[in-house]
Amino acid sequence: MTDAASSRRIDWIDIARGVALIAMAIYHFSWDLGYFGYIDPAAASSGPLKWFARSIASSFLFLVGISLILAHVNGIRWKGYGRRLAMIVASALAITVATRLFTPDAYVFFGILHQIAFASVVGLAFLRLPSPVLFAIAAAWLSVPFWGKSMLFDAPWLTWLGLSPFPPRSNDFVPVFPWFAAVLTGMGVGRLLIKTNATDRLRAHPPGRNLVSTALRFLGRHSLATYLLHQPILIACVYLFSLVILPDQGASFVRSCVATCSAQYEANKCEAFCGCALSKLQENGLLEGVFKGELSQSNDPRVAELTDACSIEAFSDDK
Repeated sequence: MTDAASSRRIDWIDIARGVALIAMAIYHFSWDLGYFGYIDPAAASSGPLKWFARSIASSFLFLVGISLILAHVNGIRWKGYGRRLAMIVASALAITVATRLFTPDAYVFFGILHQIAFASVVGLAFLRLPSPVLFAIAAAWLSVPFWGKSMLFDAPWLTWLGLSPFPPRSNDFVPVFPWFAAVLTGMGVGRLLIKTNATDRLRAHPPGRNLVSTALRFLGRHSLATYLLHQPILIACVYLFSLVILPDQGASFVRSCVATCSAQYEANKCEAFCGCALSKLQENGLLEGVFKGELSQSNDPRVAELTDACSIEAFSDDK
């Protein structure tokens, strides 16, 4: 980046992006702990952590909207725009391929990077709109999932819109509706910053130079690389830790089993089924294989027989 381009940056925005990246790493670390069985695997997708994740995604997209306005305030800089878009699209595709290989049942087909790529293209159509119009469109966009969901959008090639009545299973799903509303809101704020000359004041009064602000600014200026690298590093660290201190496989199995089962059956019956399955798997020395994903109902008749017996015992009155 040239000195001229660098001078147009606003350190406060880079720092805000850095804070969002730190928050994202904290959330992903909790997901990793659940994946390895140190906490409830469902914790990262429910309760406070679920809302924490949504606030992080909202902040990222909000900052994307602000940056989109500030980057093209004097016209679209096509060369830099094209290079950045190509990097985002390539990274999004890499995430899809990697998760398809390692977590095929919940792979990422339209996550935060896919949404940012979408916003980077579609957002160009809204660049010249004034703040009130942008805020109005954002509000309308946000409302669409409340009244616009339909089975017409349940086709796999339309799932990314976010209007199917049945949300897909994915470890990171940030559909067009309602999430593009956060980008539009950021664009509206970006317009206000320019109109009120707040951008000049922010540039004139940068944050103090200290270790924290420098680190956050660095992360914010290298947000894509940070996003791509942090999760492999975190999951490798948790994996190495698991080699030294094993998680409680039994408790982890029951938590995961109940979380999955409760999506279809009553919680108390799921607890009975999962407790029965745990006991039988432990008695037959099969728990470790199931816990590691090496054994399942589909590939081991012993597991199938045991779980079928527990299913009859727990759910017999449902039949």
